[in-house]
Parts: sequence; C-alpha cells; structure tokens
Amino acid sequence: MQVRAGIAGRGAVHVALLAGVVTGVLTGCSQAAPEAPEDKRASASASASAEGTVAAKGGTIGAEGSSCELPVTFDIAEKWKAETVEGGPAGDIADTLLRQGPVALTCEIDAKPAGNIGYLRVWTGEPAKDDARAVLEAFVEAEPGASKETYRTFKTGVLDGVEVEYLYTSELLDETKKERALAVVTSDGPVVVHLGGLDTEEHEEMLPAYQLAKRTLRGN
Repeated sequence: MQVRAGIAGRGAVHVALLAGVVTGVLTGCSQAAPEAPEDKRASASASASAEGTVAAKGGTIGAEGSSCELPVTFDIAEKWKAETVEGGPAGDIADTLLRQGPVALTCEIDAKPAGNIGYLRVWTGEPAKDDARAVLEAFVEAEPGASKETYRTFKTGVLDGVEVEYLYTSELLDETKKERALAVVTSDGPVVVHLGGLDTEEHEEMLPAYQLAKRTLRGN
C-alpha cells in the first residue's frame, strides 16, 4: 500500500515525479543538441510506430487481490510496478489533494523498473450521470497547463471510451510535453487512465504500455 499526501494538485504530482530524477538527467536533457531535419523525421517515424505498438504483458491489475483493485481490469507492461494510492477520509487534506476534477488518484504503475521515467496513473470516481467524454473533459480542465486537446472515441470490450491527447506546460520547468488519457464509465463509477512522463521523449517510449492497458481494458 502506498500513501501519498501533501501533493498540491496535478501540478504538484508532476513536481513529485520530477523530484526523483537526478540532476544529471535534467542537465543532459537541457544540453541536448537541436535535432537535424533527418533526426526530426526519425523521431516522427518512431512516434507513429509507437502508436501501434503494444508492450509485452507483465501482469493484470484491477481484480480483487491484485496490486490495485479497480472497477476495471487491464494488463500492465512487463517490469512495470503497480501500487495502490490511498487518500484519507472524504474531505480531509489527503483526499482533496489527490483529486482532479471528478476523480481521485487510486493507483500508480511505475515505469522505472522497465527503464523509463514516468507513471501510468489510474483515477476513479463515484457513480454519476456524466458520460466518459464529460468525465475526461473535466479531468483535463482541472489540470493547470493543459492545452491543445484532441479527443476521440474508442471501444474496448463492452465499454465505450474516450481518449484525449494534449500538451502540458510546466510552470516550474517552463517546458511543454505531450500527455494523454482515456476515460470509461462503469457501474461502479468513472475510470481515467493517464500517461505522462518526464518529457515527450519518455512519453512516446512508454506509449506501448499505455496501448496495452487501453486494448485490454475491461469492466469487472
């Protein structure tokens, strides 16, 4: 079990993630040389390829007795580690700080054991009348620094879902990176699965794990 408190909204979740990164990593990123035209084409090609790539399965979470018990089940990538995130009682500071829009952070799946810096995060909420699009829009709107959202629908099993790609600009680092999330609504409430990352490069390298979760997502 993992308890996270003192996280001041989603912006602070990003700060907490970055706090675990050594200074050398950040320095290396900041000193990277500008990409040549050929490098940009290669990066675009790699990104397009990652969109259709699914990571190797390392386990399944969501069911009773798994690392994270959720209203849905899905496969997680090989070597990624899932842990439950617990807030406090409804209305206290831990509960409030772990909320974004209509959902609360309940599970983190850490990519570091697989060699990347970032998380696949699962947010859940109470049953309500909102559909998946409304839930996802409220989730993104509650994230300071989000912009240029692109929404699309998808279907997984019997669940109808909505996915969003957007840009997140960090005031702390004055950098912009890609992020994405998906939402489904179950009889036990809405579920949002979000993929961030240290930067756009890390985000794109972790896309196969996100695609695995999306394609195997099922209601309990």
